[in-house]
Amino acid sequence: MVSKAIVRLFAAIVALSSASALKLPAEAEKRQLSSTVTSWVTTESPIAKAGLLANIGPDGAKDGGAASGVVIASPSTSNPDYLYTWTRDSSLVYKWIIDQFTAGLDSTLRTGIQNWVASEGRLQQVSNPSGTVSTGGLGEPKFNIDETAFTGAWGRPQRDGPALRAIAMMRYVNWLLNNSGSTEAATIWTYIKLDLDYVASNWGSTGYDLWEEVSGNSFFTTAVQHRSMREGAKLATALGDTTRASTYTTQAGSLLCYLQNYWSSSNGYIISNLNANNGRSGLDTNSILASIHTFDPNAGCESATFQPCSDKALANHKAVVDSFRSIYSINSGIASNRGVAVGRYKEDSYYNGNPWYLCTFAAAEQLYDALYTWNKTASITVTSTSLSFFQQFLSTVTAGTYASTTSTYSTLIAGVQQMADDFVLINKQYTPSSGALSEQYTKSAGTPTSASDLT
Repeated sequence: MVSKAIVRLFAAIVALSSASALKLPAEAEKRQLSSTVTSWVTTESPIAKAGLLANIGPDGAKDGGAASGVVIASPSTSNPDYLYTWTRDSSLVYKWIIDQFTAGLDSTLRTGIQNWVASEGRLQQVSNPSGTVSTGGLGEPKFNIDETAFTGAWGRPQRDGPALRAIAMMRYVNWLLNNSGSTEAATIWTYIKLDLDYVASNWGSTGYDLWEEVSGNSFFTTAVQHRSMREGAKLATALGDTTRASTYTTQAGSLLCYLQNYWSSSNGYIISNLNANNGRSGLDTNSILASIHTFDPNAGCESATFQPCSDKALANHKAVVDSFRSIYSINSGIASNRGVAVGRYKEDSYYNGNPWYLCTFAAAEQLYDALYTWNKTASITVTSTSLSFFQQFLSTVTAGTYASTTSTYSTLIAGVQQMADDFVLINKQYTPSSGALSEQYTKSAGTPTSASDLT
């Protein structure tokens, strides 16, 4: 299994960021939180940030001897063995770290960022079971922590890693270009181009999903690939690479078109994996994670990109969350309009199929992102697609647009806020006093299980 970058997810929930560090203000500013949530996040944030940094080589307290810039998934070496580095997860971790640095929240992080960039540049060149740098090797999901190839059996290739790595590096390069760092930016652009070119050439091919279990086309992968192409076109234009800018723009359009295929109007939710004969319903927090990792605070409630407050993303949120209400004992007795513990997908059997901290945080984060946007636009639009989501909080609501001056708006905001806070507080309930976060907690008693100190 793979690390889930909890630290990036948690604090993003609260205007801070991942399982507990602060998020880029532009994406999370002014999230509205209850005093109880605020109090816990204030306490948990420094614990989670320290835990994250402890898992990064070469000086992390729990890095297991990892090379400089390498992010380990967990110090756990058995039941399960997660002492590896995954491209996806290290990129999500460093996206948060870069956001912290570029927002001026922690100037001490720059050396670590440079170490990570250099490490990823080296890993790109490591021949592995997926190929070489020019023959598909960029789709290799994980490596040994000494930057050598992992050659054991695994679900490969995984095509979200290059997109996520490019997104993180582009954030740093954009900062460099605005801060007299053009020479360093030029070097990093050589790494970014490799990943973006890989995405442009391979996005239509199948690969394994973020849970590393299903081979097909994954909603999460397609969504982050689209974001990478869109942002890549902008950066290529800024750097004068007009040919790539054109290529990336074209591929972004094609990816956006393909992204619509995951929506099932008959089911009213996103089918998270296409071209995969896995016997599942398609309900999967893959889709919620995709929505929050492609959140654009300037996109409003755009449906085509499944923005967190879009009608399709909200309908999907309800369907995914509801799928866990009756299958976990710890969710028993919780009202249908309140947050519950959330796992990966209802058919999950890994470690007997439990709630995951990151999945429950993700369910909260989507709602906090939606609240941010509604507050910004001073209105909520209810459509026939999202009606069932909003009726959780006001049974008499009908399709229409409700201004912030109306009682309907106030009632809906309060209901969504309560549910978002519930998800956070459920995780709080099952977090040990140390504040350390494992991968999962048991569905019967809420006891932390699987990998400890997950990055």
